[in-house]
Amino acid sequence: MHEQAGLPLSHAGFLAAINYTGYLCGALLASLINDIVIKDRLFRIGMVIAVASTVMMGLTDNFTIWSISRFIAGLSSAAGLMFGSGLILNWLIRHNHYSELGIHFSGVGLGIAVCSAAAILMGPSVSWNVQWFVFSIIGLLLLIPTFSWFPAPDRSAITNTGKILLDSPPTPAFLSLLMVAYFCAGFGYVITATFIVSIVNSLPGLEDKGNLVFLVIGIAAGPSCIAWDSIARRIGGLNALVIAALIQIIGILLPMTGGELISVMVGAFLFGGTCMGIVSLVLSITGRYYPTRPAKIMGKMTIAYGIAQIIGPAITAQIAVNYGSYSTGLYIAAGVMALGSFLFFLLRRMEMVTV
Repeated sequence: MHEQAGLPLSHAGFLAAINYTGYLCGALLASLINDIVIKDRLFRIGMVIAVASTVMMGLTDNFTIWSISRFIAGLSSAAGLMFGSGLILNWLIRHNHYSELGIHFSGVGLGIAVCSAAAILMGPSVSWNVQWFVFSIIGLLLLIPTFSWFPAPDRSAITNTGKILLDSPPTPAFLSLLMVAYFCAGFGYVITATFIVSIVNSLPGLEDKGNLVFLVIGIAAGPSCIAWDSIARRIGGLNALVIAALIQIIGILLPMTGGELISVMVGAFLFGGTCMGIVSLVLSITGRYYPTRPAKIMGKMTIAYGIAQIIGPAITAQIAVNYGSYSTGLYIAAGVMALGSFLFFLLRRMEMVTV
């Protein structure tokens, strides 16, 4: 869109910010609704609207309509992610399965990989608006298994073995600190995910490797969520979060260590292998505290993540306008992630004291 539709760098950052504003509004909506049947309906409606908003992008070159589309996309995708994650976790707990979301969140990585592969295959020979239509068709096809396989909601207060579902919330201090740490994770994720293609394409000798890097991120993100669930089972969720955050910092900084393709690819793999894992771990941890209404607390957590997703692209885009490069944004992202890893460590200490 930057090359073919003349989308300026500052406008690209604004579109990312307004997309995440919609995501934040969706998270707020999820935090306010308790009825599981309504959540199920909104999840399904959100998925349809998400596809429709993707179609909107290819129908015009009007920036205002693009902005409206991105806001709707953020709103609907948050509804799908929050309500979908909460409904899945509730179903897992009710059926006495591991209360983990790794398999569920592996779909995010799969989506990144599929879209990146499609973008690479289409290349510059396929116009930007046709590419949006292709992505819309992919999304439409994925609605079929989504709606066919998704379990029906259950309002009962007991599991299938007769155990009563009871919430056991953590202390307010613990929850507040976790929200701040999750804010840091959102900041580190959004800057890298939003601008890594442009950053890589701006590096000498790597002008056409941006989509390939994003493909590597998606390929790594898919199975990583399942792997982090396994790690968390062995060492604890918060210990896993500390390790994942530290690895992600390395992944964010590697592309800036010389611009060699191998370092960029390794960085993309490390970033992809941790970004969705952190989201999955945090939402699984908080959801377990509230088995009767996991989507509600997930929505509150995602408010912190969503605020970071609004601030991050806006700051990075302004830096790019002033200095002509998004690269500084990666250093900022790594610094904020360093703070997040320290906070996850403090949370682990608080958990040990509580126990």
